[in-house]
Amino acid sequence: MEPVIVIGAGLAGSEAAWQLAQRGVPVTLREMKPAKMTPAHHTEWFGELVCSNSLRSDQLENAVGLLKEELRRMDSLILSCADAHRVEAGGALAVDRHGFARAVTERVRSHPLITVEEGEVTRIPESGNVIVASGPLTSDPLAEAIRAFFPESRTLNFYDAAAPLVTFESVDMENAFFASRYDRGTPDYINCPMTEEEYDAFWAELCAAQEAEVHGFEDKHVFEGCMPVEVMARRGKQTLCYGPLKPRGLNDPKTGKEPFAVVQLRRDNADGTIYNLVGFQTHLKWPEQRRVFSMIPALRNAEFVRYGVMHRNTYLDSPRLLDRYYRVKKEPRVCFAGQITGVEGYVESTASGFLAAVELARRLEGKPPVDFPQETAVGALARYISNESVTDFQPMNVNFGIIPPLGYRVKGKRNKNAELSKRALELLDGLDWR
Repeated sequence: MEPVIVIGAGLAGSEAAWQLAQRGVPVTLREMKPAKMTPAHHTEWFGELVCSNSLRSDQLENAVGLLKEELRRMDSLILSCADAHRVEAGGALAVDRHGFARAVTERVRSHPLITVEEGEVTRIPESGNVIVASGPLTSDPLAEAIRAFFPESRTLNFYDAAAPLVTFESVDMENAFFASRYDRGTPDYINCPMTEEEYDAFWAELCAAQEAEVHGFEDKHVFEGCMPVEVMARRGKQTLCYGPLKPRGLNDPKTGKEPFAVVQLRRDNADGTIYNLVGFQTHLKWPEQRRVFSMIPALRNAEFVRYGVMHRNTYLDSPRLLDRYYRVKKEPRVCFAGQITGVEGYVESTASGFLAAVELARRLEGKPPVDFPQETAVGALARYISNESVTDFQPMNVNFGIIPPLGYRVKGKRNKNAELSKRALELLDGLDWR
């Protein structure tokens, strides 16, 4: 059998290569690292994450928690490695990023049916089966080749942001406390309270701080789920207090009351030596980040081991180009997977790589496609990116809004979401997805 070419060894590409190989399909996995790196990546490992909690909630009352459970039940490589390298983060699935990426790399490279070829891919192969999982930072030559492959359409750019990291030992714990919101789970977050006066001063400087140059950047092009903190601040003085700095459910043990605002820090590695500023994605200049973020009382002497960065994401007008199996409508031998399809987030990218690979393997075996119902998170995502009725297509995280309602009333949002997840998992358990 001729090998399937998978382009890109991020989460989608690694998952796709693994699922194909597990089904007896030989794979040639093409990856440009380490010869050529992207602005967001710094190691040669596959499946590299930007921050430890990129996999988000692990609770079934949350749609991404449902998606992760679906992938677990279908033997996902990425979820297996994530679970093996998780660090405590309350109800979220956070991982030791380096341990996780090393595990993904080792398992992919050691599979007897996967051959890894390093070096940049600059065109879509003219024959054979291909899964393009080149990611939101697709290199310019390959991006141009993709544009040429779809002359009838347009590719779209938006901008994504990553938050700064600080060392634990540099956080002033006299002005901070460990807790999870509403005491859910273990107290894994460091909470940095601010008085109204401290917040007012911080907000004013944040709004006035100098941004790094980002060509073509405008507020209206920012994906809401990754909005830079300074852009959010400019939308209103109280906006942050209802967003990443909301104090709800975080009583300061010194006062017994909720502070005016709270900045949360989340563990970024298994050793607990590095923490992420939750919700502080930014494209401020690095000196400005140090100056403004050091106004947070607990971070006055913080050691920043990584500053926030802004980088380009590229995605397709997928509803016009792809079907619900992530295949190119005009040329089904070519599939796309990952954030380039318009699924937003690492878990969502994993799901797209999984589904594209399963369908391709079944087609090669002469089997019909798996009909993942829209009631499942995997199916809902696939139908979202292929829904031709969507006119202004934008990247989307998995959410219960793209899953059909129950058809009966359930009191309470969490109870309703739990019922949606229960229904999805029952349907999934009845499918022959292999």
